[in-house]
Amino acid sequence: NGFVNCAYCKDKLMTLDGNKWIYKNKDSGMLSATASLGLILLWDVDGGLSSIDKYLYSNNDHIKAGALLACGIVNSGVRNDCDPALALLSDYVSSEIPSMRIASILGLGLAYAGTNADYVVDALSSPMTDPNASLEVVGITALALGLVTVGCCHSEVTLSVLQAMMDLDPKVIVKEKNARMLAISLALSTLGRQDAADAYLETLKTLPSSFCSFASVLVEACSKAGTGDVLAVQNLLHICGESLSDTSSQKKEEEKPESKDAAASSEPTAPATGPGLAPGITVTDGPAEADDSKSKKKDGKKGEKDDKKKSTGGAHQGAAVIGIALIAMGEEIGQEMALRSFSHLLHYGEPVIRRAVPLGLALLSVSDPKLKVLDTLSKLSHDIDQDVALSAILALGIVGAGTNNARLAAMLRQLAQYYYKDDNCLFMTRIAQGLTHLGKGTLTLSPYHCDKSILSGAGLSGLLALLIMCLDMKGTLLGNRHYFLYLLSTAIQPRMLVTLDEDLNNMPVSVRVGQAVDVVGQAGKPKTITGFQTHTTPVLLQAGERAELATDQYDSVSPLLEGFVILKKAEDAEED
Repeated sequence: NGFVNCAYCKDKLMTLDGNKWIYKNKDSGMLSATASLGLILLWDVDGGLSSIDKYLYSNNDHIKAGALLACGIVNSGVRNDCDPALALLSDYVSSEIPSMRIASILGLGLAYAGTNADYVVDALSSPMTDPNASLEVVGITALALGLVTVGCCHSEVTLSVLQAMMDLDPKVIVKEKNARMLAISLALSTLGRQDAADAYLETLKTLPSSFCSFASVLVEACSKAGTGDVLAVQNLLHICGESLSDTSSQKKEEEKPESKDAAASSEPTAPATGPGLAPGITVTDGPAEADDSKSKKKDGKKGEKDDKKKSTGGAHQGAAVIGIALIAMGEEIGQEMALRSFSHLLHYGEPVIRRAVPLGLALLSVSDPKLKVLDTLSKLSHDIDQDVALSAILALGIVGAGTNNARLAAMLRQLAQYYYKDDNCLFMTRIAQGLTHLGKGTLTLSPYHCDKSILSGAGLSGLLALLIMCLDMKGTLLGNRHYFLYLLSTAIQPRMLVTLDEDLNNMPVSVRVGQAVDVVGQAGKPKTITGFQTHTTPVLLQAGERAELATDQYDSVSPLLEGFVILKKAEDAEED
């Protein structure tokens, strides 16, 4: 409901009588329910903070934490000289209550995403160096720092994150899912920096191999985000082509050549017999039947472990799939090639890769519901593997975010009926429905603007962080961390065209809206749009659409008609 009424400042569940709805939830559910106020009141700093303020005085710690997170969400993408988010949240960064501490840290990250503000980095640096802080708090802090300094390679942040990685016990860093947030933070800092990431890749080689491969894939993919680098994509496809069973067996063979030789030399070559023994009786170390049964049990356990490794291991392969989409999302030919590659991965890939493919498809076409992508995700949403189905349902929401697409809305209604007995799938379906009608169809999650020529680092950072955390869906969104969904607030922006006069007052003007046509390299003055319709501003622009003025009386200050555009009277019109 927060997504549907995003930035509308009115909601029947929360704004009229929010207390009833909040208390229908428990613990972390209360946190997320209260934080949804932040989405409803998005960008309304003055009115929104006063509405959230009453929840800061609640006796329940989870409601307080949700209000703190809501304060951060309201300020997301807004620059204010008073810095209300820093003033409200910085006091709780060192709180002894874990939920309030995590919410305030994440709130600061969302409020100042992409600003690279040193005073925010200083405020968030204390949990990174706190010896008593849990790994979850350290991970959330690193993620918030990554959001704030996205694409800046901030030396203090990257050094503190690398130091935190090295201080962790090698056994813990491999098993603990919270350590992944450290890798995400480092990757976000190098977003779009290409060769600047080489130094960090060399440093990561000192960490345990499984975690090193996951972090290295993320850093390499993020450093080349949106570039369409073919060599980088080929490298990631090669990683996806590796078989987990083959790589693990090769490592075992390399590690234990000596132990096998030693065991072979110690084994008896012939059965021992003695003069006092009856003929046909041999001496063995133990009963043969017991040994056979033990070996069978061991083989069975090994098989179960291998199956578990195939399903839960290989996180670097999941990251590689998202990395392919991240690199190829910048241009259309790269997107088509990535879609082709993903179809092969779905047929021949490991379970970990199949679970990541829907998330990769979501990143390829954010708020752009192409028929081919929708059909693929619709099939995957009924997959036998529940994790694949969950990823596909969330991906449907991201692909259709803010479009009000009728075909997608019908798909999600059918899914809600199909999964009415499965709580997890039904929860994800409701989230996807909310995303589809984001801001009642007036908002978008696409990180690109200016006719897909400029990539918003802050918008992409929240989207990317959520998708990587969704590689372990049951430990995050379906566990007690559904508040990670609010990472999308950094990517939310209006998709309408509003024309203003030179005094910044609204000025309705006739514009032609149609499908964009690529006219690069064509002689003369070719038409830039086709199949257009004439509308009066403000008007909504769909993905792939472009607008141009339908009157000669005004000239646009900016070359592209997107978002808020200032118009001034044309010289010819003034003379007339």
